[in-house]
Amino acid sequence: MRLNARLLAEAEDAGASRFSEWTKYVSQITNQGVWFDLTGSAGNPRSKQWFDATPLAAQPIRQSTDGGIYHSGNVAPARKYLRFWRCGTAGAAALPMSLMLCDYLAYYPTIEDGNPDPQVMDNTQPLPRYADGRGVQMMAVTIASRTGGQQFTVTYTNSDGVAGRVTPPVTQNGLGSPGIITTSANNVAGASPTPFIPLAAGDSGVRQVESVQMLGSDTGFFALVLVRPLASSMLRAIDAPYEKDLLLASSELPVIEDDAFLSLLAMPNGSLFNLTVRGSIVAVWE
Repeated sequence: MRLNARLLAEAEDAGASRFSEWTKYVSQITNQGVWFDLTGSAGNPRSKQWFDATPLAAQPIRQSTDGGIYHSGNVAPARKYLRFWRCGTAGAAALPMSLMLCDYLAYYPTIEDGNPDPQVMDNTQPLPRYADGRGVQMMAVTIASRTGGQQFTVTYTNSDGVAGRVTPPVTQNGLGSPGIITTSANNVAGASPTPFIPLAAGDSGVRQVESVQMLGSDTGFFALVLVRPLASSMLRAIDAPYEKDLLLASSELPVIEDDAFLSLLAMPNGSLFNLTVRGSIVAVWE
């Protein structure tokens, strides 16, 4: 969002800002070229969210109830922005590594790989933020392992409010660690190079998930998580942490909504097992 840099700097000088550090230790086995969700990993913030609740029912995610990287309390009617972020790791085996900071909005738990029938979602609980779905993406987070190779489609309502939109078939990987992005694998045909499930042609966002249809049978479970990407980075070396002051680099700053649950996705060049990823953010409001 375009800002008056002087006014924002004055607000920060007046104390309208919050500096927060985060640290995530990965005990799961991850793989080269496969996206991994750091939400459930140990560290700071403490893991409180495992995407486990009433099966197929939308569960909103909020800082006030679920934690995430702290960015201050609610500031309305002021507007809060991501001013600065830093990230790094001392584990060379995982580098280079892409990282993505997202606002996690809601999840649909316990989608069964072995269920051939349409799995219909309960949307009694609406999105707590970005209710229009603009820029909201879907990702499939592994909960229990599978053989891999099966495909599924997702029927959803897009950000224009059009229901019945269907994704292209997307292929699952065979990796079993909780937190692995189910549809992510550079070496699997039909998988996605990004952590997100591709949308139907012309769509750019998701308001809600209507159903999931498995196109084959497997073992395992996953959750569909709706997120709003905020910022991305690339770590290249252990002696070169990524650091960016967004106010200096651009006049367009990501908005951090009140009660947003902030967490991270990582795509390492090797395994993250037994490594720590750390960093910090600065949120400013005016």
